[in-house]
Amino acid sequence: MNETTNTSTKPNKVPVFVTDIVPMDDLVKNDTTSVMIYEKGDVVEGPVVSISKHALVVDLGTVSGVVSGSEMMDSVGTMKTVKVGDKVKVVVVGDENTDGQLQLSLRRASQENTWNRFVKDYQDGKIIEVTVMEANKGGLLIESDGIRGFVPVSQLTPEHYPRVSGADPEKILSKLQSLVGQKFKVKIINLNPEERRLILSEKAAYSDQRNKIIAKLKVGQTIEGTVSGVVHFGVFVNFEGVEGLVHISEIAWGHVSDPTQHARVGDKIKVMVIGVDDDKISFSLKRLTEDPWLKAAERYPIGNMVKGTVARITPFGIFLKLDDEIEGLIHISEISPDGRIEDPDRIAKEGQIMEAKVISVEQDERRLGLSIKALQGEKAVEEKLTGEADEKMKEKKVKEKAKKEEKEEKKTAPKKAKKKE
Repeated sequence: MNETTNTSTKPNKVPVFVTDIVPMDDLVKNDTTSVMIYEKGDVVEGPVVSISKHALVVDLGTVSGVVSGSEMMDSVGTMKTVKVGDKVKVVVVGDENTDGQLQLSLRRASQENTWNRFVKDYQDGKIIEVTVMEANKGGLLIESDGIRGFVPVSQLTPEHYPRVSGADPEKILSKLQSLVGQKFKVKIINLNPEERRLILSEKAAYSDQRNKIIAKLKVGQTIEGTVSGVVHFGVFVNFEGVEGLVHISEIAWGHVSDPTQHARVGDKIKVMVIGVDDDKISFSLKRLTEDPWLKAAERYPIGNMVKGTVARITPFGIFLKLDDEIEGLIHISEISPDGRIEDPDRIAKEGQIMEAKVISVEQDERRLGLSIKALQGEKAVEEKLTGEADEKMKEKKVKEKAKKEEKEEKKTAPKKAKKKE
């Protein structure tokens, strides 16, 4: 009997035992071949694969992306210098296109860099230079790398502040529009990258310089500055970039109704420093001259009759201009001896020459009281005395006339008797 040998090469089955279950997330995490998931807004970096006139392809590992159209234009001009192999930062702005490429943006990446720079400049308090692109009634608009910022009117230096009489909105806008295209040095005073809000200040950029100049100003000091604005309540004067106000009450010792009659923008004038309170600086023009009220009592003694021009009429009386600096008030109770006058306009007109009597002088309060009533009273007495004298004279003349007529009668009486005979 022949012996048969088994030459089969079929392996024997070995049982496999599963000892642990690995979660799918861990498998994906450990799988180096898995595809990276990108979301809109992600900032990524990768080498340039190809460059054409209309597109830039970037390798992002397991997927590629393309920059095209307006997204190729950034503030640093990357497309002018980039070469294949160079690494570039881009922002994911869209899902995969029909070619399976993510949509990317150089422009947005540049803006993110600009925002990061703005944040650092803000934190460091750095002065930056910007160009004015537009203007509206509230201030100036700037733009850097597609990021818009705003400089409010209140944050402009005196040199650029649109100071106009009456705060006419159209005139303000016109002045602001004249600044378009100019470069400004500013500081960032508020920003919010998420809300894309950027607020700038020109005043803040010059705060250190301003503080040094203010430190030099002393009350009582006389300085020379340039008129930077004339408004209804006073005159603004610029001194080495620092602006102060000559209030309307500090322009002249007399009443001032229109500051434009005393100064014009651009005039060089001397003023006295009368107040320095943080950012508020007060100047005076009138205090550079002698106070005329110091000699008012000598010039206008109580009881004297004065003559002046009606400067203005108010519900409580008539202001009489006696000279260039001093006015007197005829109160409504001092106009007529018959009682209080309710409407002074019916008694006088501006520009009219009037006479009155000085009844009070208050130098400290700078008030001079006048009275027409008192003057009329004196005149009434004079008229009464004059009238009595006239009556006596008239009576005398009547008596003299009667005597004369009597004499004439006696002379003619004999002649009449002869005629009858």
